[in-house]
Amino acid sequence: MRTALLLLFLLALAAVPGSLLPQRSLNPLKVEEYFRDHPSLAPFLDRLSAFDVFGAPWFAAVYLLLFVSLIGCLTSRVRWHARELVGRPPRAPARPSRLAGGRSWDSTLRPPEVVEAARVVLRRRRFRVAVAPEGATRPDGSQDFSVAAEKGYLRETGNLVFHIALVLMLLGVGLGSWFGYQGTVLVIQGDGFTNTLVSYDQFSRGKLVDPAGDLAPFSLTLEKFTASYQPNGQPADFRAEVAYSTDLGGRIRTADIRVNHPLAISSAKVYLIGHGYAPHFVLRNSDGSVVWEGYQPCTPRDAMFASTCTLKIGDTGLPPTGPTREPQQLAFTGVFTPTTQLDPAHGYISTHPAATAPGLTLTGYVGNLHINEGVPQNIYSLDTRDMRQLHIDGPIGAGRVAQVLALNNPEQRTISGLPGGITLEVDGVRAFATFQTKSDPFKGWVLVAAVAIIGGLLVSMRVRRRRVWLRARPAVSAPAGADTSASVNTGSDTETGSGSGSGSGPDTDAGARAMSMVEVGGLSRSDVDGFAAELRAIIEDIRLATTPADGARPTRSGSPERSEPPGWVAVAPVQAPSEVQAPSDTQALSERGLAKQTQADRAAGAIRTSRTTSGSGEPAQGGSDD
Repeated sequence: MRTALLLLFLLALAAVPGSLLPQRSLNPLKVEEYFRDHPSLAPFLDRLSAFDVFGAPWFAAVYLLLFVSLIGCLTSRVRWHARELVGRPPRAPARPSRLAGGRSWDSTLRPPEVVEAARVVLRRRRFRVAVAPEGATRPDGSQDFSVAAEKGYLRETGNLVFHIALVLMLLGVGLGSWFGYQGTVLVIQGDGFTNTLVSYDQFSRGKLVDPAGDLAPFSLTLEKFTASYQPNGQPADFRAEVAYSTDLGGRIRTADIRVNHPLAISSAKVYLIGHGYAPHFVLRNSDGSVVWEGYQPCTPRDAMFASTCTLKIGDTGLPPTGPTREPQQLAFTGVFTPTTQLDPAHGYISTHPAATAPGLTLTGYVGNLHINEGVPQNIYSLDTRDMRQLHIDGPIGAGRVAQVLALNNPEQRTISGLPGGITLEVDGVRAFATFQTKSDPFKGWVLVAAVAIIGGLLVSMRVRRRRVWLRARPAVSAPAGADTSASVNTGSDTETGSGSGSGSGPDTDAGARAMSMVEVGGLSRSDVDGFAAELRAIIEDIRLATTPADGARPTRSGSPERSEPPGWVAVAPVQAPSEVQAPSDTQALSERGLAKQTQADRAAGAIRTSRTTSGSGEPAQGGSDD
């Protein structure tokens, strides 16, 4: 696991250049720009695959080594965990009650009965229980009456599920990057595209994807785009009504594409990821004939959809100028405002995203755009180094640097004063939608792995691994003349095992006798405080299952109904004749005096026990007379 963590750190470190440097798979124009700005450094970085980091051999080497390390580590862990699942819990220690929170007490049940009662209690609490087999012995040769219980195996199971799912998710992402593809295309209302490489504005594919044969065959047309907004301009809904066909000349189907509701076509999905406005420009010659026309998308720049527009017209019909025959090409930049309003401080702004009062502010240029030289350019930006600004005529006056057009007013949407008597009219606007086509055959795999990661993590964090042990021993015989009241080790307190009684005769306290000494303890790998409360509850359940139903504490006493094991001494509280109260005196005692007398009777009975030998009337060895 240490090797895996080191490789994971190296993988994160290797991904840093991919976030700092432009990548060919994402933005080839930025890469070309970097080459122009750094002519000496860029070739060196290119030899190191710095502009294609995530496809570089050294990145793949770290990636594969991480997989090998994780799989090797998980293989051994899965094997060990499987062995634990089918194995037995660890055997009970010699003295479980000496563990933190452990308890011990005497029980009237025999050791096999104690073991069976504890097994039932622990099974009811969903512990995996192992009872010492019949005939098993301890190192000292005595018979082994013990229970070993454990639960919380789901903690390690969840941990393994988390790591296995992580490997599967990374594997799915890797395979998806090899066999998947995605493309982005901007479609103006009324236009469409086909799922081919040349139709997309941006396209990226896996190493094993053939654009000629692996792309799902379909064509799609944007019939209508509808955007609804709240009164304050916040978006409410976007809907693209499309018509598509999965085969050349096949049946045309219709569908609606909304945000987070893609259209599934074969193995690909088409997502709606953006929208905006595209004004319609018409360039006319001096005689009124149309030189060029088309819709030009504008890029939104704020929530009210005020958008930046850039128009480049390479073929204007104007003759070249100068000794180098520089072409006279036209370019216009400006701001489109869907709902136009004049602000004294900021000029013309948009107050709502809907195109209820569309306006366009334009500035014109003439010169060489360098669009015919084979160098790719960004259509949404304008390089004016080889161009000069025009003074144009329009609705707000003649010879102005900029003109403001009202697209809904035919009298205020034309610019004149251009070279050669050319005029430019903006006679309408349409909405456009940006679609992303994505195919990832392993996305279901990644989704299932992600859910498993979350589930495994929750299980490993919530489940606690804990163990409980019980050991029962036959009750040890009390030496003659000793205090035979049974004691219970509670870790901090000592509980006497003698039952409470009036001490009025030998049959009063002899109903329960100690047959076994029970010890219970437990351990937890984590959450010690929480396990302490659970262990106390388990001990209390086992104590209740192994003590008399009337709640009296067991004492190691004899009884005529049940024979004692060999070597045991029958002990019962016996009242000395000299200390028996006459009936009249007993009736005269108060309740408090009776309680004190009862305690004295118990002590006397314990001392006189030595006289209960086999009818001889002689004191037992080690006994004492009053």
